[in-house]
Amino acid sequence: MRSVVGQLFILQVAIIMLLAVGAVFLLVLTVQRDAERNAADRSLAITEGFARSPGVAKALKSPDPTAVLQPRAEAARKASGVGALVVVNRDGIRYTHPQPKLIGQRWTREDAMGTLLAGRTVKGKYTGPFGPLFTAIVPVRDGKGSVSGAVGASVTVENVNGVVARHLPAVLGAAAAAMTITTGGAAVLSRRLLRQTRGLGPSEITRLYEHHDAVLHAAREGIVIVDADRRLSLANHQARHLLGLPPDAVGRPVAELGLPPPTTELLASGREADDEIHPVAGRVLAANQRPLDGHGGPSGSVATLRDSTELQVLSGRAEAARERLQVLYGASVGIGTSLDVTRTAEELAEVAVDRFADFVTVDLAEPILTGDEPVDTGQQLRRIVMRGIHDDPPIHRTGEPIDFVPSTPQATGMPLGDAVIEPELHRAHGWREQDPAGAQRIIDYGIHSLITVPLRARGVTLGVVSFWRSEEPEPFEEDDLALAEELGTRAAVCIDNARRYTREHAMAVTLQHSLLPRDLPEQNALEVAHRYLPAQSGVGGDWFDVIPLPGARVALVVGDVVGQGLHAAATMGRLRTAVRNFSSLDLPPDELLARLDELIDGDDRTRENADFSDATLGATCLYAIYDPVGRSCTMARAGHPPPALVHPDNTVEFLELPAGPPLGLGGLPFEAAEVELPEGSRLVLYTDGLVEDRDRDIEEGLDILRSTLSRADGEPEDTCAALLEAWLPRRSRDDIALLVARTRVLPPNQVARWDVPRDPAAVGQMRSAVGEQLAAWGLDDLAFLTELILSELITNAIRHATGPIGVRLLLDRKLVCEVSDSSSTSPHLRYADTADEGGRGLFLVAQLADRWGTRYTPSGKVIWSEQRLPDEYRDMRHPGGRAGPAGR
Repeated sequence: MRSVVGQLFILQVAIIMLLAVGAVFLLVLTVQRDAERNAADRSLAITEGFARSPGVAKALKSPDPTAVLQPRAEAARKASGVGALVVVNRDGIRYTHPQPKLIGQRWTREDAMGTLLAGRTVKGKYTGPFGPLFTAIVPVRDGKGSVSGAVGASVTVENVNGVVARHLPAVLGAAAAAMTITTGGAAVLSRRLLRQTRGLGPSEITRLYEHHDAVLHAAREGIVIVDADRRLSLANHQARHLLGLPPDAVGRPVAELGLPPPTTELLASGREADDEIHPVAGRVLAANQRPLDGHGGPSGSVATLRDSTELQVLSGRAEAARERLQVLYGASVGIGTSLDVTRTAEELAEVAVDRFADFVTVDLAEPILTGDEPVDTGQQLRRIVMRGIHDDPPIHRTGEPIDFVPSTPQATGMPLGDAVIEPELHRAHGWREQDPAGAQRIIDYGIHSLITVPLRARGVTLGVVSFWRSEEPEPFEEDDLALAEELGTRAAVCIDNARRYTREHAMAVTLQHSLLPRDLPEQNALEVAHRYLPAQSGVGGDWFDVIPLPGARVALVVGDVVGQGLHAAATMGRLRTAVRNFSSLDLPPDELLARLDELIDGDDRTRENADFSDATLGATCLYAIYDPVGRSCTMARAGHPPPALVHPDNTVEFLELPAGPPLGLGGLPFEAAEVELPEGSRLVLYTDGLVEDRDRDIEEGLDILRSTLSRADGEPEDTCAALLEAWLPRRSRDDIALLVARTRVLPPNQVARWDVPRDPAAVGQMRSAVGEQLAAWGLDDLAFLTELILSELITNAIRHATGPIGVRLLLDRKLVCEVSDSSSTSPHLRYADTADEGGRGLFLVAQLADRWGTRYTPSGKVIWSEQRLPDEYRDMRHPGGRAGPAGR
């Protein structure tokens, strides 16, 4: 065959035959190997089965072993299909054999008897009476475990070869079928190739390729072919020259050739194009493109490129216009990326420097920097930005106040919002009046042209931007003035947006700071330190509070409102106020959270019905009450991270509190847990901003928190500082609220307790006992009032309550009197009529005490009152104060 297709077909058939023969050979070897392995395993299995069958070991010791074993061995041999099944005694004498004449003779495998008598199995391929055999011999053990003989089974090689012979027709048939199918496929492929080459021989194809290559590379237009995978398949010399392609461009994706985005998009899209203009590598190219598959060709596209630079570049103005467009494009994407006034002004300078001007200065009115709106165009400005191609121009520096005189271009254009151009500064005189010496230094530096553009937005002048040109020899012209105005307009809108954001942000921050506690209340139960760290941007809804409660107790609260901005800050204020109000009712933590949840859920439903869009998206809260008398802390949380407890030995644990749902879901219960805190331990309450952000999960944050707490000093202030120092290198996108409280214990000598019998006579006894205790504390001045208050409270308990009655006095910052009973009925204060015999007790208590109230306990209720200590007892108002007047 002379054609290329015929030669390829013969080569393919030869390769197929070689592969088929090789495959058959390998298959035969594989089948034979598998058959031999099967024969060996089979002989071993039969041998072991017969050796372990019942009665074999006993038969070997019988008077006539052959009579017993020969029938059984022959039956097993025929059933299994092995060549021989032989039983020998310890001396190697055969008791069974398929050839009876060999029974009683010594076994020819005497070299294996030593191995068998040692209790090991013998396997291998040997030559026996039946020719080559695959043999397995196993020892026969008696009931005592000693070897009394051996059993061997053999499979002849003829059996193995028979297996191979049975598989050989199938192997040969499969090889023939595969060869037939493959040869048919090669024939089909050859016929298709024959159609594509049109029956041409090698010489004809070579000559055709040479002509095609000569025509392709002699063309004065660039020709580019891109395949269906958007890879460059072909590019002639002219195309490589016009596009500036690297030597290895063929085969690479079009997107990796470094072409301009419009040109890359055209070549990669495969769409039709007619005389599209594309600036590439300093040239202007006219591109035409058509798909290849339109006439039955392969998938892809072909493009022709014509150099039209000389037709497009008529003057230097075309290049200038292109540069101006690039500057405008850069301004559209580069100015206004942030909501910071100063940063927006810097972006304006970055866009203009080196592409439009050599130096740029931006001056803004003072109120703009704080978010306010200027009211007078003649007010003083401040230089916010000064940027240029060099760092040492003789121009006013950033931060300096600027007060332009009326003759300067800046002052001339600002009242009406008009841009002013000074193409030749050395010939202009008005701008020199601002600073004659400084103006001369500017001229000497080489700055020769200036454009000033007022920054106006919504009819208000915010400042002015000045464009200075030095190294570019051509002065600014009218076309440049239009570009400068466009830059100033875009920048002014962005600066105004940043100004308004600054104002709103300042308002939100002010609102939030006004809603957070400024100073913590005075109390002796806990030594508390706190921190609040705002987020990088926006105002969050994290909050905290410390609330003194009756009975020398203190409530700690930390909460977090989802979201940022004014709404989050306002919601935080509402929640903090609600918690303080509910705390005044002395509710337990779980009930307080339930009331708070009902409040938020009902408020959100009201807002939804009123078509408000600012419903609370979610909030979490942790509420804890610490009692310094019993060192107990009762806590409950609503979707909030668990608190950390740092023991006096600096071991850290995260308290496993029941995890309630976030606030606002409604209808779900909350559960409280009570923990006994060692004196001097630190309780750490925090919001999730301290332990998690987008870059790390909460588990990693908790590990960092644990490690930092274990190393921090015992002072709460030092602990807060250590935690924020560990977090500040990775500034949080969320705000952080942190409370660290070190526990104190009310000394036993400042607590007095009595059990009161349910007998009116006991009231007098209690008055005496209380008077003695107050005298011991040095509070004789309060004895009369205290005895009177307790008399009324104890009398009410005896008269109206049930169960045991207890009295407790606490000497803290105030003198606290408590009367407890098992009744859940709360007393009410009322005005008694003139004729009433009772009803004046609580009224009397309210008049004599600073405060009084009721709190409920699991066993009943406690009615309490507080009395202010005299001034000479000022030591009791501070931690560690001693019982008794100061100086005693």
